[in-house]
Amino acid sequence: MYLFSRDTSEVRGYRGEQQTEMAHIPSEVCDMQMIGVSEGMDLLHIDVENDEVEDKPGREDALCSRNVLRKQRNWERQLAAKKSKRKEEKQRRKLNREQESGASADCPQFTKRVMKAITKERLAEAQTTGSKLCVDLSMTDCMSDKEISRLAGQLRRLYGSNKKAARPFHLFLTDLREDSRLYRECIRMNDGFLNYMMDITEESCLDLFPTETIIYLSPDAEEALETVDADKVYVLGGLVDESIQKKLSFSRAGELSVRTARLPIDEFMVKKNNAKNFHSKILAVNQVFDILLTFCDTGSWSDALQAWFPLGKGYVVAPDDSSPLPVTQTLD
Repeated sequence: MYLFSRDTSEVRGYRGEQQTEMAHIPSEVCDMQMIGVSEGMDLLHIDVENDEVEDKPGREDALCSRNVLRKQRNWERQLAAKKSKRKEEKQRRKLNREQESGASADCPQFTKRVMKAITKERLAEAQTTGSKLCVDLSMTDCMSDKEISRLAGQLRRLYGSNKKAARPFHLFLTDLREDSRLYRECIRMNDGFLNYMMDITEESCLDLFPTETIIYLSPDAEEALETVDADKVYVLGGLVDESIQKKLSFSRAGELSVRTARLPIDEFMVKKNNAKNFHSKILAVNQVFDILLTFCDTGSWSDALQAWFPLGKGYVVAPDDSSPLPVTQTLD
């Protein structure tokens, strides 16, 4: 018990000395310690504010990211819809070609190399004996860059259709200058353009053929085209006009003083009611060409228009179609 009391008294004595020493610490030191604590708290407060400031841009970035994702999803949906539409159109054209050529499972299958050789031989023969068709490219100076690109794509599809045809045309691209926008765009967009088996020239169709043999196809012509004659030269106006300037190709034919004709749309088709009440006879260059090719193969304008006249133009083939017209193209 004595020892325990002794230890307790020693502890109490030590604490008293410690308190006495604390009492002798200068007030300046205490003030400095308080200032240090205050500065530390201020720094902590600043760090918190900085964290809050830095968080705000992050939230804005998140909102921007959501907007970007939403726009991207909309764009992807639109792209998917366009791809689906193109796929359906491609399948429809493939079916039309199979029906025209009478394709069946019994037909012999050739390798790509053989098919390429056959196609090349047909095109070479067409340049000697085939019916002649020119695409007049003299009106491209008044077209926008977008319209030039669309025309270059139409020329590619036109040539592709001619390659697949059983009896291809002898094609001419007239008034196509090497320093023109269309020439550069065709080289940029169309692989192997300079190797196309067609005649590309800066000359006009009048420089190449007699005036009396030329028939300029225009939707504004009064006379309907009845047949395709191997002794005639058919001219398509190479024009994409989104501003819908009327009678451009017809005016061009007037400048050349050549005969004009139109596809027999009025004779074999009727207007179809649609929600937009839209009806148009203006076709792309490759669409007119596909109709001519099919007519040359079948001798029927109804079949040709049924196969290639776009459904969105507001016309359908008349139910009481007439008998096929004769084809006077030279046969082998």
